[in-house]
Amino acid sequence: MTHSANYTQKPRRAHRGPARRIGRTLALVLPVMLVLSGTLAVTSVNWSGNASDSMLTASADNLSKPAKSRAPQDVLRDRLLLELQEKNPGVALTHLQQEVNRHPSLARHCAALARALGRAAVRVYGPTRAQSYARPVCDTSFATGVAAAHQKG
Repeated sequence: MTHSANYTQKPRRAHRGPARRIGRTLALVLPVMLVLSGTLAVTSVNWSGNASDSMLTASADNLSKPAKSRAPQDVLRDRLLLELQEKNPGVALTHLQQEVNRHPSLARHCAALARALGRAAVRVYGPTRAQSYARPVCDTSFATGVAAAHQKG
């Protein structure tokens, strides 16, 4: 009597763990990524021989210059000038005072920011209406900006 007649072999179950799923995903994605990266590499090479046509040469020229970072007061000024145009100078002045209170380092720029708002208010609203928004934010800098813009214009 042989044992092979009574022996039944269990069917093998495919192991479907995370490693197998990752392997299948890589098997599908990796060739696509290689083709795309090769295509991009070929298209970005300057095949004409003219250095002025090269994207890489054009971007490499600016590497020696440091990137211009915008100072916080410049970012704030731009935001406040936009608020002045979209809403009114009163809203911009209120936000200026709030930002100076929140970030005391901006206090030394407060007068210049308020004067810039005053000049912009004259351009947008005219001198009389712009002056009506004056309030004691950064002393009287807003009013000074209104007066200076009115004398020029």
